[in-house]
Amino acid sequence: MICFLLPVLATTDAPPKATFVKEAIAKADTLIEAMGWIRQFRDKVTVIKLGGSVMEDEDALKHVLLDIVFIETVGMRPVIVHGGGAAISRSMEQAGIEPHFIQGRRYTDEKTLEIVERVLANEINHRIAALIEELGGRAMTLNFNSTNILKGEQALFPGDNGETIDLGFVGQVTNVDRLVIENLCYAGQIPVIPSMCIDSSGQKLNVNADTAATAVAQSLGAEKLVFLSDVNGVRRDKDDPDSLINSLTGAEAKKMIQDGSIESGMIPKVEACLETLERGVQKVHIIDGRLKHSLLLEVYTTKGIGTQLLRTL
Repeated sequence: MICFLLPVLATTDAPPKATFVKEAIAKADTLIEAMGWIRQFRDKVTVIKLGGSVMEDEDALKHVLLDIVFIETVGMRPVIVHGGGAAISRSMEQAGIEPHFIQGRRYTDEKTLEIVERVLANEINHRIAALIEELGGRAMTLNFNSTNILKGEQALFPGDNGETIDLGFVGQVTNVDRLVIENLCYAGQIPVIPSMCIDSSGQKLNVNADTAATAVAQSLGAEKLVFLSDVNGVRRDKDDPDSLINSLTGAEAKKMIQDGSIESGMIPKVEACLETLERGVQKVHIIDGRLKHSLLLEVYTTKGIGTQLLRTL
């Protein structure tokens, strides 16, 4: 009886041969489409900014890091710059410190700075590197306890009435030790950089992760800078995901800001993208990091999955 049932069970559980072959061919076609992009971007540096909702979603973070391990495996040289705002705010709440924001930026006093360093430059930085290692990649943390590569100075911001706003121990990056990053990339390791810098006197400073990633990309002359967001890119209608614009030149993006097509929270991100393009980075991408394999789909398919902004020559 057992011998009689085995062929039946095997036939029932196995997918039809035609379906299997069709799926295999579709996978092969995908690889063929990716081949041209893999060859084009081989040995090119891509800076990936991690933060926001991606950092708060364990599954999304693992999928993004798996994509990063993949692109390093096939010859690209990824560099990660990360923030960690939500985790910092939680730690501040546990310590009884109320977060204070001015113009969307965190005011950083001495106690806040201690939390930022512990959470951002140590806990999160090491966690990302450990996850990369678990997924089969090789990672190196670049923080104050290992090798700090971001030098900077205190940042002062213009207020509404022309006065200068002091945000405490908040900095801007003025110099990036690109040699350290490049040597790690050549050795097949993925640099993991927290968004903090140190000034000439040894003072540690909190840095906005978007601007830190921009500084790193500019210093390295990166082929791409990828912002992982919680939206799928620039839309003609901000409330309609299907109105996604797959590709924009810098001039087109500026025009959309002027005519109001790009508005509210997307404006500063697009303006940061434009500044990055003007300083030599070839392409800047905005993609939804919560979508499984969004990074691979953006980099290795013809249409992509988000918005790419192209340098205007």
